[in-house]
Amino acid sequence: MTGQDDKNKLLEMLLEKCDALYQENARLKAREKEIEAESKQTESYKNRIAELESKVSKLTQDLEFLRRKFWGKSSEKFIPEDPRQRKLDFEGLDLLPQEEALATSAAQEIAEYKEKRVLVKVKSQPVRQVLPENIERREEHIYPEGIDNENWVELSPEITEILEHEPAKCYVRRIIRHVYALKQSSEGESTVLTPSLPALPIPKSYAGASLLAEMMINKYVNHLPFYRQIQMFKQLGITLPPSTVNDWFKDTADLLRPLYYRLKELVLNSDYIQVDESTIPIVREEKHKTVKGYIWMVRSVMQDLVFFHYDHGSRSQKTALELLKDFKGALQTDGYEVYAMYENKKGVLPLGCWAHARRYFETALKEDKARAEYALAQIGMLYDVERRADEENLSYEERADLRERLSYPIMVAFEKWIVAEYSKVLPKGPIGKALKYTYGIYHKLTRFHLDGRYRIDNNLAENAIRPIAVGRRNYLFCGNDSAAEDAAVMYSLLGCCKAIDVNFRDWMVYVLSRIHDYDTDYSKDLAELLPYNWKTHLKTTTL
Repeated sequence: MTGQDDKNKLLEMLLEKCDALYQENARLKAREKEIEAESKQTESYKNRIAELESKVSKLTQDLEFLRRKFWGKSSEKFIPEDPRQRKLDFEGLDLLPQEEALATSAAQEIAEYKEKRVLVKVKSQPVRQVLPENIERREEHIYPEGIDNENWVELSPEITEILEHEPAKCYVRRIIRHVYALKQSSEGESTVLTPSLPALPIPKSYAGASLLAEMMINKYVNHLPFYRQIQMFKQLGITLPPSTVNDWFKDTADLLRPLYYRLKELVLNSDYIQVDESTIPIVREEKHKTVKGYIWMVRSVMQDLVFFHYDHGSRSQKTALELLKDFKGALQTDGYEVYAMYENKKGVLPLGCWAHARRYFETALKEDKARAEYALAQIGMLYDVERRADEENLSYEERADLRERLSYPIMVAFEKWIVAEYSKVLPKGPIGKALKYTYGIYHKLTRFHLDGRYRIDNNLAENAIRPIAVGRRNYLFCGNDSAAEDAAVMYSLLGCCKAIDVNFRDWMVYVLSRIHDYDTDYSKDLAELLPYNWKTHLKTTTL
């Protein structure tokens, strides 16, 4: 019985072991299936990752294509087909060895010229300016004490000239017309002759041409508001009512308006202009508060003519369309989006301004000094080429050739650097904005090399518009839209004087004294009175 029990216990133990082995085997098989499933899932993940990487790569390429398509140079087709006018073709992102060699050579030549220029430049010492000969001299003689003619002989005197100033003074111009009567006439009736009164700028007004010229120049050149000028006249013993002065201003602007329209016509008939806008405060009568208005400036670069345009303070696209609707030629502006429409207008070649692009990179210096300094160095080399052309007094053709040899390779390399770096920066950061702005108008920025007459930037326009910014700090605002339009007339004509360095007062006195000669004689051209023609006439008459 004992033996049978032992057999049963042994059999039971063996069955338990077999059951444990069976369960372990089942567990291992289940784990094997799990591992196999995980392996398949891992492989699936790998395939999915590869698929996504391929898709990302394709999307990146598509994005680059769309970016270049959006920023591309389709407008270059409007450049006249001329072998001497190079087209900018930057379709590849990588800089070719030949392009890199040209850019390196150009940069080296520019650096050598700058170094040579520094070596030959002699530091100028301040020199006391000689006082003009046409100024009145009042002699003041000083003799040493204790001199007698027997023991002393006078030598050449020592002369010291001191510039003095007397306050302005006014005088009354009395026009006395002598009247004559014939003692006896054939018909027995008396005949009286009275000479005609000379044409005055403003009929029935006691304001002479010189007074009106002084007040207009003081406000729109020297930036003195009328109320300050009225206080200055009080110091001379003359009281001028503010309402009278405002009427003089309006009447003077109306008198010069035909000349202003002739100026506008001449500027828009030229083939190369620069355009800019500036703010001007305007008082809206219906709101009784000052609002921001805009005044436009258009400058003929080759003729040194400038005019200002005010259209109810608008800066809209509609205003630009109306202002420049008949213009044909090169149009140089900043990056204001309104001018983008001229890319597709036949006969108009938009040009960009490197000075505006440079300011974006100067702003980015604090955020990304390395990239910003590199960009500024490239732009600086373009300006070095212009400086060299100015110092060597090159003709327009020679300047264009110098740009082709030095500026063009720099621009080729610079654009490809911009494309390569843009994807590495934050688009909304200062350096991202600088790169985007520059590349967005790069086709316009680089067109200045097509013609030696074209300038690298729009600084002439900014110089012409600067008096607006200075003036508004002094006279604060224009009383209404009509006053702003009158101000545009004054700024335009006096701006032409400034552009060619004409004496403001002499020119305005001359024009106000003679402009009525053109009222009825339509054979005369008002353009004869513009500063550049008056300057030529003045030179001719003085020879």
